[in-house]
Amino acid sequence: MQDILDAYAAATTPAFIAAYESLSTETIYKNVIDLFPAHVSRIVDVGAGTGRDAAWFAERGHSVLAIEPVSGLRDAGRQLHRSADISWLDDRFPDLAKARLEDPFDLVLLGGVWQHIADEDRKTAMRSIAAMTRPGGRLIMSLRHGPGAGARRVIAIDPESTVSDANACGLRVLRRCETGSIQPGNQALGVRWTWLALQMDG
Repeated sequence: MQDILDAYAAATTPAFIAAYESLSTETIYKNVIDLFPAHVSRIVDVGAGTGRDAAWFAERGHSVLAIEPVSGLRDAGRQLHRSADISWLDDRFPDLAKARLEDPFDLVLLGGVWQHIADEDRKTAMRSIAAMTRPGGRLIMSLRHGPGAGARRVIAIDPESTVSDANACGLRVLRRCETGSIQPGNQALGVRWTWLALQMDG
């Protein structure tokens, strides 16, 4: 995964940050937004980028842990979103060793990350996520299908295997849907997404 993190670090320019921030959380998560917590909750955003989504949740009163291993994105997020309800953490898959020391969360958000995790690490990564999800809590994740952008390579994802790994960890599917990309560049590449919303037994 280090090569992917290095590629993101190299791509972290003002233009990249502006483009990332310009996307709307409501639009990105429109197929699952009704499954977000209705009451003030503890949320972890894994692969938080510049904190766009973390800030959206913080504005609604939630307490958010924003996990971002790329220092340039993490530093930009701290500058752009100074909410006291956002805490930043440098941690990474598959173990998420630091994050797993926290109390379990009501919502684990994993947008546009799973395609960067190697096949041999995905079972471990799923166990890490499950350990961070409280009983009755939810995991929302997007699975990218299609080529990566620039040097940020992607690894093919089998949704059925992902669901099977989640089930083995006590996570049950609440919703599954297939969508196209909202970004013109990805649309031109034929990128598609599978959205999964899962709930932890409990």
